[in-house]
Order: sequence, then C-alpha cells, then structure tokens
Amino acid sequence: MKNLILTMALLLSLTAIAQPGKRDHERQRAAHDMTAEQLATLKTKKMALALELTSKQQEEVLKINLEEAEFRKAKMAERKEKGEHEKLSTNEKFEMQNAILDRKIAQQEKLKEILTDEQFELWKKARNRKGIHSKKKMQKAGRRG
Repeated sequence: MKNLILTMALLLSLTAIAQPGKRDHERQRAAHDMTAEQLATLKTKKMALALELTSKQQEEVLKINLEEAEFRKAKMAERKEKGEHEKLSTNEKFEMQNAILDRKIAQQEKLKEILTDEQFELWKKARNRKGIHSKKKMQKAGRRG
C-alpha cells in the first residue's frame, strides 16, 4: 500500500513539473503583443547592461535589433496566414534553417564591427551558454536534444 501511495505521489509530482510554467506562457504572450520597436529596445537595453555598451554602441545595436525584430514579426505574420499546422517538406525545412543561420551569421558580423573584442566575447559566451544550458536540461529530463 505504501508503494502504491509513493508511486502515485511521484507520478503526480512529475506531471506537475513537466507542465510549462505560467510565467513562460505569459512572457511569450507579452512578447507577441509588443511591437518590433519595443522588442528591439528591450533587447538592446539588456545587451547594454550585460556588455556595458556606450551610447553610440547602443544606437547601432538598436538598429540591428530593430531590423531583426521587424523581420521576425513579418515571418510570424506570414506563418499565421499560412496556418501553423502546415507540414514542411525536408527541402523547405533545410531552406528555412539555412536562411536563419545566414541571418545569424550576418548579425554576428555586424555586431563584431560595433562591439569591442572583449564585449564580443562576452556576447558569444552569453549566447552559447543559453543553448548549452537548455540542451543539458533536456538531457537531464531524459529527452534527446
């Protein structure tokens, strides 16, 4: 009987942990409702705090972030028009991912021109840390990633 109760408690706790957090959902909804200018401004200010950007650097980074935010908003609107559940072929997935990586490379080159070497290294470390952290988190949870 104790084993049954313990098993049920364990299953309930795992189910509760596996559910997406309410904060994450609210944060995504808030970002979805913001304009491209608002998203770019927030991202720029976060970068300014993390990298100690000068005012001139902030202006240049804001331009890059605004361009990227406008592009992402346009892509989201395009996907919404097509329908979210549309399956992509392998070639379409490849083309989409290839375009995304090309944009990231171009953005990285632009930032490299604006930031000092030290700031650029900090930016790369912060960006990579997020990806590695989430991948390790998924692996710990028993998912492939």
